Amino acid sequence: MSPGMRGFPPPPPPLLLLLACCLHPLSECLFVTDYFTRTPRKLNAFTSFASAELFHFHVPEDTVVAVWNLITFKEQGGSFGDHCPDRDITVYFRSGAPPVINPLHTRFPTDTIVPESFTVTLTWTLPNRTTGVFNVTNPLLGDWFLAAHLPKDKGKISVKGLYEECQYLFQPQLIVQRLIGIPVLYPGYVIDQMIPGHNRSVLYKVFVPSYSSRVTVQLSDCSNSNRTVRGCPVVLKVRPKAPPLHNSSRTDCRDQWLCELHDGTPFWQQWYYILVEKTIRNVNVNFRVGVHIRDCSKPAISRSVSALVTPKLNMPQSFGSPGGPSILDTLIVTGLAPPGLNDSERSSAEWPSQEGPGQRDTVSGGHQCWPIRPTLRNELDTFSVHFYIFFGPNISVPPDRPAVFVINLVPVLDSGGVLNMELKLNTSSVKGENVTVIGCLNHGMPLVSSDNTSIRCESETSVGFLLLVNSTSNITRLRIPYPQTGNWYISLRSLCSTDYGYEECTNVTAEVYLRTYLTPCINECGTYGQCKLLRTNNYLYAACECKAGWNGWGCTDNLEAYSYSFQLLSTLLLCLSNLMFVPPVAIAIRSEYLLEASVYIFTMFFSTFYHACDQPGIVVFCIMEYDVLQFCDFLGSLMSVWVTVIAMARLQPIIKQILYLLGAMLLSMALQLDRHGLWNLLGPSLFALGIMAIAWTVRTIRRRHCYPPTWKRWVFYLFPGTVIATFAVALYAFVETEENYFYIHSIWHMLIAGSVGFLLPPTTRPEGAANAKGVVPLPRKRGCGYRLCVNEHEEMGLVDPSLVSVNSICSS
Repeated sequence: MSPGMRGFPPPPPPLLLLLACCLHPLSECLFVTDYFTRTPRKLNAFTSFASAELFHFHVPEDTVVAVWNLITFKEQGGSFGDHCPDRDITVYFRSGAPPVINPLHTRFPTDTIVPESFTVTLTWTLPNRTTGVFNVTNPLLGDWFLAAHLPKDKGKISVKGLYEECQYLFQPQLIVQRLIGIPVLYPGYVIDQMIPGHNRSVLYKVFVPSYSSRVTVQLSDCSNSNRTVRGCPVVLKVRPKAPPLHNSSRTDCRDQWLCELHDGTPFWQQWYYILVEKTIRNVNVNFRVGVHIRDCSKPAISRSVSALVTPKLNMPQSFGSPGGPSILDTLIVTGLAPPGLNDSERSSAEWPSQEGPGQRDTVSGGHQCWPIRPTLRNELDTFSVHFYIFFGPNISVPPDRPAVFVINLVPVLDSGGVLNMELKLNTSSVKGENVTVIGCLNHGMPLVSSDNTSIRCESETSVGFLLLVNSTSNITRLRIPYPQTGNWYISLRSLCSTDYGYEECTNVTAEVYLRTYLTPCINECGTYGQCKLLRTNNYLYAACECKAGWNGWGCTDNLEAYSYSFQLLSTLLLCLSNLMFVPPVAIAIRSEYLLEASVYIFTMFFSTFYHACDQPGIVVFCIMEYDVLQFCDFLGSLMSVWVTVIAMARLQPIIKQILYLLGAMLLSMALQLDRHGLWNLLGPSLFALGIMAIAWTVRTIRRRHCYPPTWKRWVFYLFPGTVIATFAVALYAFVETEENYFYIHSIWHMLIAGSVGFLLPPTTRPEGAANAKGVVPLPRKRGCGYRLCVNEHEEMGLVDPSLVSVNSICSS
């Protein structure tokens, strides 16, 4: 939807950027603004994640500001809902995967990791519209997800179409401002740079390939144009995946001849952004900057500078291809100072101004890179993927080196499920030793600590998840709902426990069983939940929908759960309350309304078994498919109302049968169109009441007397039946909620069945049958004139006037 639709003005321009891009010697940095919007959607009250609305955005590379414009407006009956109540709207933001939210503060299943997300609550500033803004400076690139919902309501069960419902529509819009032409640094090369006085900072980026064990950014030969300022008045900042923030890794280069910033656990296959920011304004600063990336796949081998940027390091194709022209040919090639030297060694280190492409890097890789074993991906179904380890699933973990595995989650396709991991120790393999196997699960790169006594799985830039098994607790599990896509690395190490912590084991090889798989929901939502596959545009995700009072992400929170006795009681009430149709069936059969009695039996039967199948708990019994039982229950209920009112009209038999058949066909069609619509009940009821009113009015006019003619019929039958039916409809439409459903709906069954017993008219018999039972007409007088034939049954309103002659003419 365009921003100008629905009477809303276009979104405001994004805020001015605080980060300035300076001029590169070869090109300029330019700002480009992009705009994305989504169609408005109706928000629902939160019961589970299945009731939340999910929106998917993509933040492009080199974005420095992302602004979400959140528009919310009310509607009621196709127009603005100025009189709708104000309800807070909660919006969640997360990068890489949908947010895992818990607004009801329920308990998560055991061993479940809850990823963090941003939260914004929108309050109303206008009667029918409100807006909110969520700014992210230097956001992570890639997929971003928004989830929005209304607060949980009171569980009111409303009849569809009874009144105009207030709708709350939500439309997010994304405005991004990104940089074009960010200078790219290449490992092993340095460039000379100047920050003019009118600029505050300069931004670079470098691509870190796979199998990189260390990233070092070096800034040297720094000078400034102000002689009163000593040293290098700049701050060096580095951040992976996005431009640096105020809390990113940083170092002050003021008193350093060679300013360095290290990342010992770099993310693989990611861009690293380098920001050089001045601390003093209106000063020209000159410096030399370069990046060194240690390739752990080739330890202890001296490599040339050009070898650092070969396709073996998985550099992007834009870096140039072997054998053809490369962008590296246009750069100044210099060496890098060996990292790890002290100040005196750095000052004496050789920094040649220009070298040929064949210069050797003086740094030899001393960090060992452990081999990473791939896994086989076996897709069974949507969000049902098993990752098999070659020559597994039993894994030998030697004491002197870790075992590292990688699993790949496909972007967008795999982030809507649950990543499960199970680690089990074979206690017989440790030969009685107190061995502990430590597993670290990290996203983006493997984290193997050089300190064998450490059990941490985190670094300054990465958060990992720990799995630990030993002889006492030999099995552990880990679940990550909505995991980030990309490569996940599992590092397994074996350590021996001592009184002082952990130490490296000797001559003990532990054997573990590792199982990794992807499922739609946690444990298929258990006994009291249903796993639903949902879709928003082209994005699929799964979520649990709980029942019987159970809550939580995997329907494992039983704080408000229904007990078995409560479930049994509610089922029996809803089913056995239909036995109230037995008296109306007996009355109908006694009054020779056999067709009506068959409809009541049909209603009683299918209503009983429909509610036995419709229960949310484990007390469930289904004799056929749920949809068939529901259709038959609704059809029987409407047909019971229809045949009762038509029978009260006392029509000719042929007309009554036609109306019965026509009503059955039309009601079947209406239920197929909309099973919960208000007019499915009101339509046939009002039409039948109209037919009855016309028939009674005709009789009243013909007789010149109110029909039915006796006050007993009105007082003891029609009035009580009407009051009971009206009270039942009021309960059904205005009182019924999710909490009181089982007994309010049971009362509805009993009241409706009781009203049928009162409203069903008495038997219809021909005059001959009445005389056979001793009803003798008045003696006929001789002579001409009019004779009034009186019948006691007709006076009570019990006989069809079309079958009995009221006025007769005799002739002499």
